[in-house]
Amino acid sequence: MNSIEYTLRERLKELTCMYEVTSIIVNSDFEKLELSLKSIAFCLKKAFQHESEAGVHISCSETTVAIGEPLTDYVRINAPIKVFNEPNGCIEIRYPSRSYTDKDFLEEEIKLLSNVCLEIGNLIERKQIREKEELIRKQMERNDRLNILGEITAGIAHELNTPLTSIIGFTELLDEQIKDELVQSDLSKIKENALFCREIVKKLMFFACEVPQQIQEILLNPVLQNVLNLLSPAFKKKDVTANLIIEQTNIGIKADEIQLTQVLFNIIMNALYYSPSKATIEVQASKDQKGIVILIKDQGPGIDQALSDKVYEPFYTTKPVGDGSGLGLSVVHGIMSSHKGSISFYPNAPHGTVFELCFPN
Repeated sequence: MNSIEYTLRERLKELTCMYEVTSIIVNSDFEKLELSLKSIAFCLKKAFQHESEAGVHISCSETTVAIGEPLTDYVRINAPIKVFNEPNGCIEIRYPSRSYTDKDFLEEEIKLLSNVCLEIGNLIERKQIREKEELIRKQMERNDRLNILGEITAGIAHELNTPLTSIIGFTELLDEQIKDELVQSDLSKIKENALFCREIVKKLMFFACEVPQQIQEILLNPVLQNVLNLLSPAFKKKDVTANLIIEQTNIGIKADEIQLTQVLFNIIMNALYYSPSKATIEVQASKDQKGIVILIKDQGPGIDQALSDKVYEPFYTTKPVGDGSGLGLSVVHGIMSSHKGSISFYPNAPHGTVFELCFPN
């Protein structure tokens, strides 16, 4: 074959490859990135002069694809895939070493490989930007919902607080005046339920950050010890062990002691509720230059990632009716925000959940 004709044919294959790769990337579905990369790999294979024996391997942080016969002895060329100027993977083209050497790769093929890597890097950048935008959008929507709910619940809490106080007060007066045991039993139930309602109102006010804060420097260790002591009967009843690990016993923290206690109490109570018998709940506290970190690790069933957006929503609960109001983690989230801190969770190994509380120095 005429060398000019051969050269033109190879250039045409390379230009066709770039056109097809660009089309694939423009029409790529970010949810099906592996399919797009596989299509790109087939385009690359067709572009090389020894198409029938070429193997294409594309690897990146998102996924890995390979086409062609698997080879143990081969010669290759490769080019890096960069995402935001950071290495993120590479593309390799391989020939069997029994039939080919490094000289069988053309300079134009090496340039083509670099261009395709650049296009794939741009695709992954777009995908990551889209994911970050979606995450920010969800966070903003969630914050808006929480702000609106905060205003609504603050109003509800104030409106309910006065009649509940009256109900409890008049019930106590009737209890003193009436000596009938049956009536006293009924009054006791009224008072008990009114007190329960008042506790929910308090949680609503905590969630709405309507309770005045008294931020001061306090020692963390005594607060942790106090919460675990308060919960020790519940730990014994469920046959669960509490393990406190604190790196420095003199860790100081700027917080409202009552609200900090409520945060720890709520999360540890949740961990205890979902923990099986003989399990261990580990509470770790440490301090570095960034701030104070408290980890609460349980060995329960864990939290389904599909529910991660709902965990802090008011009135959302996975507990049976009567076992929870769904306000615990909402209150915790509100308190952490008011302390300019953060709360997050992730799976524990081998099973369970870790809640991470971060407070600024």
